[in-house]
Amino acid sequence: MKHIILFIMTYIFVFLIYQIFIVRNKRRNSKKRPMEINYLIQKYNIDISKINYKKLLKVVALISSLDISIIVTIATLFDNYLIQIIIVFVLVIPTIMISYSFVGKYYKKGGINKDE
Repeated sequence: MKHIILFIMTYIFVFLIYQIFIVRNKRRNSKKRPMEINYLIQKYNIDISKINYKKLLKVVALISSLDISIIVTIATLFDNYLIQIIIVFVLVIPTIMISYSFVGKYYKKGGINKDE
Protein backbone atom coordinates (compact mmCIF):
# COMPACT_ATOMS: atom_id res chain seq x y z
CA MET A 1 0.00 0.00 0.00
CA LYS A 2 2.84 2.41 0.78
CA HIS A 3 4.29 1.85 -2.70
CA ILE A 4 1.00 2.80 -4.32
CA ILE A 5 0.83 5.96 -2.23
CA LEU A 6 4.46 6.74 -3.13
CA PHE A 7 3.67 6.23 -6.82
CA ILE A 8 0.64 8.53 -6.70
CA MET A 9 2.41 11.22 -4.68
CA THR A 10 5.46 11.13 -6.95
CA TYR A 11 3.27 11.30 -10.04
CA ILE A 12 1.30 14.29 -8.74
CA PHE A 13 4.44 16.13 -7.60
CA VAL A 14 6.34 15.63 -10.86
CA PHE A 15 3.26 16.43 -12.96
CA LEU A 16 2.76 19.70 -11.10
CA ILE A 17 6.42 20.61 -11.61
CA TYR A 18 6.07 19.91 -15.33
CA GLN A 19 2.86 21.95 -15.48
CA ILE A 20 4.51 24.95 -13.83
CA PHE A 21 7.83 24.95 -15.64
CA ILE A 22 7.09 23.34 -19.02
CA VAL A 23 3.43 23.64 -20.00
CA ARG A 24 2.79 27.14 -18.71
CA ASN A 25 6.09 28.33 -20.12
CA LYS A 26 5.16 27.31 -23.66
CA ARG A 27 7.52 28.57 -26.31
CA ARG A 28 7.59 27.48 -29.92
CA ASN A 29 11.03 28.63 -30.94
CA SER A 30 13.54 25.84 -31.40
CA LYS A 31 16.03 27.01 -28.78
CA LYS A 32 13.54 26.96 -25.91
CA ARG A 33 11.60 23.78 -26.67
CA PRO A 34 11.78 20.95 -24.14
CA MET A 35 14.21 18.18 -24.96
CA GLU A 36 11.36 15.68 -25.23
CA ILE A 37 9.71 17.70 -28.01
CA ASN A 38 13.01 17.99 -29.89
CA TYR A 39 13.46 14.22 -29.58
CA LEU A 40 10.00 13.59 -31.05
CA ILE A 41 10.68 16.01 -33.91
CA GLN A 42 14.03 14.46 -34.80
CA LYS A 43 13.24 10.79 -34.24
CA TYR A 44 9.65 10.60 -35.52
CA ASN A 45 9.69 13.52 -37.95
CA ILE A 46 6.73 15.25 -36.26
CA ASP A 47 5.53 18.57 -37.67
CA ILE A 48 4.89 20.98 -34.80
CA SER A 49 2.87 23.35 -36.99
CA LYS A 50 0.20 20.65 -37.58
CA ILE A 51 -0.52 19.89 -33.93
CA ASN A 52 -1.74 21.69 -30.86
CA TYR A 53 1.55 22.51 -29.14
CA LYS A 54 0.00 22.96 -25.70
CA LYS A 55 -1.67 19.53 -25.96
CA LEU A 56 1.68 18.00 -26.92
CA LEU A 57 3.28 19.63 -23.88
CA LYS A 58 0.57 18.14 -21.67
CA VAL A 59 1.19 14.70 -23.17
CA VAL A 60 4.91 15.12 -22.50
CA ALA A 61 4.15 16.12 -18.91
CA LEU A 62 1.91 13.08 -18.42
CA ILE A 63 4.39 10.64 -19.93
CA SER A 64 7.44 12.05 -18.14
CA SER A 65 5.62 12.05 -14.81
CA LEU A 66 4.58 8.46 -15.35
CA ASP A 67 8.13 7.43 -16.25
CA ILE A 68 9.65 9.08 -13.20
CA SER A 69 6.98 7.66 -10.89
CA ILE A 70 7.48 4.13 -12.18
CA ILE A 71 11.26 4.35 -11.80
CA VAL A 72 11.07 5.80 -8.27
CA THR A 73 8.53 3.19 -7.18
CA ILE A 74 10.60 0.30 -8.54
CA ALA A 75 13.78 1.67 -6.97
CA THR A 76 12.18 1.93 -3.54
CA LEU A 77 11.35 -1.77 -3.59
CA PHE A 78 15.00 -2.39 -2.67
CA ASP A 79 16.52 -1.50 0.70
CA ASN A 80 20.13 -0.98 -0.34
CA TYR A 81 20.86 2.53 -1.66
CA LEU A 82 23.54 1.32 -4.04
CA ILE A 83 21.12 -1.14 -5.61
CA GLN A 84 18.50 1.63 -5.86
CA ILE A 85 20.93 3.86 -7.74
CA ILE A 86 21.92 1.04 -10.08
CA ILE A 87 18.26 0.20 -10.74
CA VAL A 88 17.51 3.85 -11.54
CA PHE A 89 20.45 4.08 -13.95
CA VAL A 90 19.43 0.85 -15.66
CA LEU A 91 15.75 1.81 -15.98
CA VAL A 92 15.90 5.47 -17.00
CA ILE A 93 16.89 5.24 -20.66
CA PRO A 94 14.79 2.20 -21.64
CA THR A 95 11.71 3.58 -19.90
CA ILE A 96 12.00 6.94 -21.62
CA MET A 97 12.70 5.38 -25.02
CA ILE A 98 9.75 2.99 -24.77
CA SER A 99 7.26 5.59 -23.58
CA TYR A 100 8.24 8.20 -26.16
CA SER A 101 8.19 5.59 -28.90
CA PHE A 102 4.49 5.12 -28.10
CA VAL A 103 3.93 8.89 -28.27
CA GLY A 104 5.87 9.18 -31.52
CA LYS A 105 3.99 6.31 -33.12
CA TYR A 106 0.68 7.82 -32.00
CA TYR A 107 1.43 11.15 -33.65
CA LYS A 108 2.91 9.44 -36.70
CA LYS A 109 -0.24 7.37 -37.08
CA GLY A 110 -2.31 10.55 -36.81
CA GLY A 111 -0.61 11.93 -39.93
CA ILE A 112 1.41 14.64 -38.22
CA ASN A 113 4.58 13.93 -40.20
CA LYS A 114 6.66 16.62 -41.93
CA ASP A 115 6.62 14.54 -45.12
CA GLU A 116 2.88 14.74 -45.59
